[in-house]
Amino acid sequence: MFTIGVLASGKGSNLKAILDYIKKEKLPIKTGVVLSDNIESFSLKIAEKEGIEHLCIPEKRHKTFLSAGTEEKYVKKLKECKVDLVCLAGFMRVLKKVFLQEFPWKIINIHPSLLPSFPGLAAWEQALNYGVRFTGCTTHFVEYGIDTGPIILQAVVPVLKEDTPESLHKRIQEKEHLIYPLTVRLISEGKIKILNRRVYISNI
Repeated sequence: MFTIGVLASGKGSNLKAILDYIKKEKLPIKTGVVLSDNIESFSLKIAEKEGIEHLCIPEKRHKTFLSAGTEEKYVKKLKECKVDLVCLAGFMRVLKKVFLQEFPWKIINIHPSLLPSFPGLAAWEQALNYGVRFTGCTTHFVEYGIDTGPIILQAVVPVLKEDTPESLHKRIQEKEHLIYPLTVRLISEGKIKILNRRVYISNI
């Protein structure tokens, strides 16, 4: 059984999308654990409802990343649950050395833009302010840079004249909920390979 661990800080919409897709497609994928840095994260409530092991591991010293000691707690729990893949689903922390060494090319993220354009926070607002005609979302492997890892899948979202940051973000999230579960499936089926930082996908 292919096992994933999910890290989430907020509403957990991508976590729910992944869980729903696994159920719908009857995939041999188990969600071993859901971890959060935020005790109020709805992702923990989703995990509880689904009978998935879940735990809040807060970070009190830093706002944007985890201290080495806190990272070690996350890694220890993920290893206890024998996860094959770590999925960041709205996890608002930059991962550092401990994580990346322990799970090389086994951590994925989804970002609300067509990377490499508009990395960082509020990417939909960046796109709207820049005046692009199209934006979207990207699944990618996680490395040391912020939103710089090898790109896996992308989905395009047109920017409409009447768009607000909220309306654009909502349409981007709809695409996120399609490509993130598909990315997890492709990795679980061994259909994604990395060569020289480039991702190759077979037999979609």
